[in-house]
Amino acid sequence: MKSLLIGVVALLTVGCDKTYFITQPSPTPATTATGNPVNTDAKIEFRVFGNANSVRIRYSAPADGLNQTVTTLPFVTSFNTDQKTLFLTLEVTPLSWPALIQPFLNAQIVVNGNLFKEASSTDFLLGSLNVNGTWRK
Repeated sequence: MKSLLIGVVALLTVGCDKTYFITQPSPTPATTATGNPVNTDAKIEFRVFGNANSVRIRYSAPADGLNQTVTTLPFVTSFNTDQKTLFLTLEVTPLSWPALIQPFLNAQIVVNGNLFKEASSTDFLLGSLNVNGTWRK
């Protein structure tokens, strides 16, 4: 009986041990020196340069979908996004070239100041120049 009592006391003592859970601290948002949160949005820019008289430009933006404009060059537009993955597309079609000048057309997609995709042409044909790709943070 004495051994049974010692066994029960031993089990109760083992069962009363403290259990410690070690957890990783949750990450804190990045802040500037002034304590303000750092903006984690990505800046997407569509740039078109060249010497065409006029061009038709189509580009995608998350808020507006597919946009189309007819304009002169240079053309630059941008938007900010907090998405982690985004399909970007830019299509440029020259509508006319000036006479007696070597044509040049350049289309760029720039993310956070870094060139993401680019295409260029020096052709007199009025074919479209397409640039697209899936950008990931």
